[in-house]
Amino acid sequence: MNRAVTLDDLILGGIALAAGFLAAFLSRALLRWLAKHAKRTRWSGDDVIVDALRTVVPWAAIAGGAAAAAAVLPLTRTVQHHVNQTLTVLLIFVVTLSAARVVAGLVRTVTQSRSGVAGSATIFVNITRILVLAIGFLVVLQTLGISIAPLLTALGVGGLAVALALQDTLANLFAGVHILASKTVQPGDYIRLSSGEEGYVVDINWRQTTVRQLSNNLVVIPNGQLAKTNMTNYTRPEQQLTVLVQVGVAYDSDLEHVEKVTTEVVAEVMTEITGAVPDHEPAVRFHTFGDSRIGFTVILGVGEFSDQYRIKHEFIKRLHKRYRAEGIRIPAPTRTVALQQGSAVIPPQRSGEDRVSEAG
Repeated sequence: MNRAVTLDDLILGGIALAAGFLAAFLSRALLRWLAKHAKRTRWSGDDVIVDALRTVVPWAAIAGGAAAAAAVLPLTRTVQHHVNQTLTVLLIFVVTLSAARVVAGLVRTVTQSRSGVAGSATIFVNITRILVLAIGFLVVLQTLGISIAPLLTALGVGGLAVALALQDTLANLFAGVHILASKTVQPGDYIRLSSGEEGYVVDINWRQTTVRQLSNNLVVIPNGQLAKTNMTNYTRPEQQLTVLVQVGVAYDSDLEHVEKVTTEVVAEVMTEITGAVPDHEPAVRFHTFGDSRIGFTVILGVGEFSDQYRIKHEFIKRLHKRYRAEGIRIPAPTRTVALQQGSAVIPPQRSGEDRVSEAG
C-alpha cells in the first residue's frame, strides 16, 4: 500500500498484537494446568508432549498476532512479504526445536521402558534429534526460496568423502545400532567379555558402550569391538540365574543326613537373604570320590548377577556352622608322598598338609 499509516491502523495493529500475546499467556496457563495432570499418569510420553506444546503454542500465538498486525498496517508488498517470511521462519524454528525435543523424549521413554533400567540408549535419541533438526533446516531453506537440490547433491558427494575419512566412527555407529536393534545387549545388562572386562551396561551411544564394574569404575568399549568379541550376557534371556558352590565331606559321613542338612540350609538362605529366589528348589548333587572327601555341588538361585556374592557368603557361613553342630566333618586335603633314595623307600605319611620325608 502507498497510503500513510493512520491512528486507526496503529490501534488495529496494537489490538492484533495484544491479542496474540494474550492468547500466548492463556495457552501457556492452560498447558501448565495440563502438565500437572500429565504428571499423574503412568505414561511419561504425555509429559514430553505437553512440555513441547508449552513452547510451540505461545510462540505460534505471538507469531499469529504479529502477522495479523502486519496485515492491517499499510505496508508495501515487499515489506509484507519479508515480515511474513520472517515470522514463518521463526515459527518453523520453534516447531523444529520442539519436535526434536518431543521425538527425542519419546524415543528415550521407549528405550527405558523396554530395557527396564535407569540407563538410556542415547544413540537412538541423538540420531532422531539430528534427523528432525536436519529436516527443519531444509524446510527453512525452502521457505527462504533457496533451492535444496544442489545442497543435497553436494551433501551426497561430500558424504562419500566424509564416510571414507570416518570409517571407524561410522563402524562404531552402525555397530551400536545393530547391538541395540538385535537386543543382544541392553542398558542394565551384566556382561563379561572374552578379554576380561565385565560389569553393568550403563549406556550405548553413537561411538562407545559404557560399562560400570562392581568396583564402581567405568570401562569404555568401542561399539565395533563389542560387536566382534565373544561376550556372555548374564541378564538374558532372564535376569535370575543359578550359581554353583562346591562342597566336600568325609568318607565316613552319612550322605543322606548330609543331603538333608544341606537342603535345609539352602532353603533357609533362599527365604531369608535379600537377592535370593524364595521359590528356588534346593538341589544337592553328589558327583566325585575325591582323594580325601566325597564332593558334591550345591545349586543356589539368585535374583541377578551381583547378588551371588552375598548369597554365597551367607550360605557358606551357615553351612559351616550347621555342619559343626551336626557333627559332619569337612576334611582337610591330604596327599601321600613316597620318596625313594637308592634302594631304601621311605614309608608314606599322611596328614592335613603335604609332608615329605627325607632319608637320613
